[in-house]
Amino acid sequence: MTDSFQSAYQEEEQRLNEVIAEIDKQLARLQSIPVYTGHDFTEQVLEAGREERRQALQKSLAEPYFGRLDFQENGREKQVPLYIGKVGFDREEAGEHPMVIDWRAPIASLFYSFTGGNDSATYDSPEGLVEGLVYLKRNVVIRKQILERVSDTYNRESGGPAVSDEFLVYRLGENKDNRLRDIVSTIQAEQDKIIRAAKNTALIIQGVAGSGKTTVALHRLAFLLYQYKDQVSAEKMIIFAPNHMFLDYISDVLPELGVGDIQQRTFADWASDLLNINMTSSDASETLSYWFEAETGQGTPDINDDVRGRFKGSLRLMNLIERCVQQLEQYALPEGDFSPWDGAVLKRETIFEWFNEEYKPYPLAKRKERVLARLHRWVEMELKKSSSSAVLKERKKKAAGREKAYAKKWPVFEPLVLYKQLFGAVKANGTWAQELQAEIPKEVLKATRSDLKKNMIREEDLTPLLYFHCLMNEMTGEQRFDHIVIDEAQDFSPFQVALLDHFVRGHSFTILGDLSQGIHAYRGVHAWEEMSGLFAEENRAYFALTRSYRSTMEIIEFANGILEKGVESDLLAVPVFRSGDAVRLIRYSEKGRVKDLRRALRHLLSKGSYRTVSILTRTLREAKELHEMLLDEWPELHLIDGSKQTYQGGLSVLPVYLSKGLEFDAVIVADADSDHYAEKAWDAKLMYVGCTRALHELWLLHKEQLPSYVVSKESEISSLGWPEDVK
Repeated sequence: MTDSFQSAYQEEEQRLNEVIAEIDKQLARLQSIPVYTGHDFTEQVLEAGREERRQALQKSLAEPYFGRLDFQENGREKQVPLYIGKVGFDREEAGEHPMVIDWRAPIASLFYSFTGGNDSATYDSPEGLVEGLVYLKRNVVIRKQILERVSDTYNRESGGPAVSDEFLVYRLGENKDNRLRDIVSTIQAEQDKIIRAAKNTALIIQGVAGSGKTTVALHRLAFLLYQYKDQVSAEKMIIFAPNHMFLDYISDVLPELGVGDIQQRTFADWASDLLNINMTSSDASETLSYWFEAETGQGTPDINDDVRGRFKGSLRLMNLIERCVQQLEQYALPEGDFSPWDGAVLKRETIFEWFNEEYKPYPLAKRKERVLARLHRWVEMELKKSSSSAVLKERKKKAAGREKAYAKKWPVFEPLVLYKQLFGAVKANGTWAQELQAEIPKEVLKATRSDLKKNMIREEDLTPLLYFHCLMNEMTGEQRFDHIVIDEAQDFSPFQVALLDHFVRGHSFTILGDLSQGIHAYRGVHAWEEMSGLFAEENRAYFALTRSYRSTMEIIEFANGILEKGVESDLLAVPVFRSGDAVRLIRYSEKGRVKDLRRALRHLLSKGSYRTVSILTRTLREAKELHEMLLDEWPELHLIDGSKQTYQGGLSVLPVYLSKGLEFDAVIVADADSDHYAEKAWDAKLMYVGCTRALHELWLLHKEQLPSYVVSKESEISSLGWPEDVK
């Protein structure tokens, strides 16, 4: 250990002790104040502030900060050491600078944006642009109040090199458990730019596998709550993720950042709740099975915009529904005058004036409701003209029946009824439905009509159903969001995003995904322009994250080869310099597939350092079979079949299509051969997804022939055969 390093370590240890002592002192004072449980509003507000402070200090106690930046602002006499942490706090006797600065504060952005060099650095403050010189950038690792590591990534006075990836590589080398973790201490400059982007912008983020796009989006939520605390609230934010298991996997990140109460849902759950619909069938049970459970995986038909999922997610259907509502307006008002009893008449012209002029600003369902309510008030006024109580009684009885009959003549403005009429599952008033049905692809029309006649609602039907609901009814303030995050957005449709834009203020989106992982060919987008075109140029921004922080160089380069040869994609990952074991391509022996899988699994587990190891299969059926065969030796083996709400980590077996968004220390891709993966782009994307789940080690076990995109010639194979130390 050099003298300079020893001095730096001692300096940071002393500083840490000072910070912990200050936290202990403040916590002791706050905890000595009795918790207020009365009804005085002012005292309740004060108590809420104290409790928030108690929790923040308690959270900071184990790891108060992670970085230090020595900065001298132009015009100031000296440089100031700024310590950056997840939570900011100051001494009770506040000084010129906080003891620890919140990572979301404007000045803290320097810690992430500064990339070395002798030039001045700047950051945006509420008072304007601040400029100065960075003298030191230092990363520190503190665990349970113990200083474990000090790493200077830039030191102006020592004349050292620009910021390096040494600390980043150290953190990336750590093994995974069953939860995604925050990256506050290792946010990179390109990630920080996304996190701090303006609120009222639809951000579209194309991120390669392992680029941290999900984590960046979660940190962006924490930043928006800090930066716009008077304009947004956590309760008015929502994250849409592909499945419940993935939501469980990311569930710890926001609490680690001190953020709670953000809604985390699947689109299907959210839409079903709004529509009060119970799903009787879904993509998970039928469509996914169709695409991924084929015996060989080689039966995938060509994809075009007229297949059911693509059409129902298209703006074509959205526009069709808008025209449907316009047509309904013409057929809404019943023919003829209204007469509650003989001798009393309300002219249709008057009712038409109410409907088409006075209540024109309201959506159709509300207009109908208001017209019928006003008609009822007219009846009540007419009843007051009755000459006797007997006449009044008789007129009331007749009026009630005729009002009910008149209301039945109006169209039913319920989403499911209108949707069934549009597809011809039930008869519609007028000819509008037949006119619009001519624009629906015949196979889509036929299949959907058949489903709806059986009251079968699929996940792909939820978006058009909910759009009908939006156009028919007033949207309440409770239904609107301050910000929406869409993860795995390549599997969302343009219609879904356009629909969600009705539910969010100011086009405030974070839309993230990877076109190379678009394995659900029957839905989603083929290019980001399909989504960016939904927003005006001034309301959108596009970012590409090309650096992959998940896997070793060997794994990333291998996966890039699959994209280049199998998908002809240029969305390739740039690896962080973290080298590891070679990717293994191992042909099954004559003694059997399962025996070799056991052999591979034993070897990976024998290393003792891997917390998460997975076997990825082509189909769910194969995952279930392997689970049964391997349980005798590994009773702790988890089967991930899409039905579970939680991800438990450890040892697991699952079909590759359910692995998206997850990552494991080591991965075995079972049956990585041409019998299971066809020479098609969608199969190559599946293989790419499987390979990019691995952080440290990747093995592909296969029969005789490999798909050409895995390896086209022997010289390209990373490593053939079993490692020498495999038993």
